Amino acid sequence: MKVTAYLEITMHIDPANRPAAAKVYTDYRGPFLDTIPGALTKDLLVRDEDVQVLHGFDSADHAQAYLSSEMFQTDVFVGLKPLWSTDPDVRIYTVA
Repeated sequence: MKVTAYLEITMHIDPANRPAAAKVYTDYRGPFLDTIPGALTKDLLVRDEDVQVLHGFDSADHAQAYLSSEMFQTDVFVGLKPLWSTDPDVRIYTVA
């Protein structure tokens, strides 16, 4: 399948908390790819100013649905929320 939509979550996480954030990413990357409908890719992007997780999906509807999934709501969100210094920026893009 081809990626036709991206879910981008940008988080401001203090450098001291980034290893914990990377652990959440690593712990849930496999289950995300194996169980979330339409999930095709997941990458962790790190810059000095922020951390982004870029999720590739087969549709924008599947990207939106992931935000309401049990995995995101009860595992990923709960694991990352204490690490944020501000609320994350969540965006869904479609591939032109």
